[in-house]
Amino acid sequence: MWSYVQCKEKPRWLWPAIDHQTGTVLAYVFGRRKDTVFLSLKAPLEPFGITRFYTDDWGAYPRHLPAQQQVISKANTQKIERKHLTLRTRIKRLARKTICFSKLETRHDIVIGLFINRYDFGRSV
Repeated sequence: MWSYVQCKEKPRWLWPAIDHQTGTVLAYVFGRRKDTVFLSLKAPLEPFGITRFYTDDWGAYPRHLPAQQQVISKANTQKIERKHLTLRTRIKRLARKTICFSKLETRHDIVIGLFINRYDFGRSV
């Protein structure tokens, strides 16, 4: 999910990983759209033993995922798109046309992270 801090030249990505069956958020990471950020998301997913990743056609996925584990498709993205809609609806700084925006990356990440922790994990820290 794309957003920005201060101006659109400073993009900020929320990378959530959700369970396809339940829609539960397994892990999430904030950062740019770079390989290192993807690898920092992939690391906490190792204990779950994930065998299939539903992704878009971005270049980092084939570089870091085996071809038999990656499915490039929009067919199984309904749950994650629904989560993105909930975030955009409830956190105004993620809406595209609003006067609410973040000035600092840390504050941006904290606000979104607190919401995800409360909404998906049922805890405030």
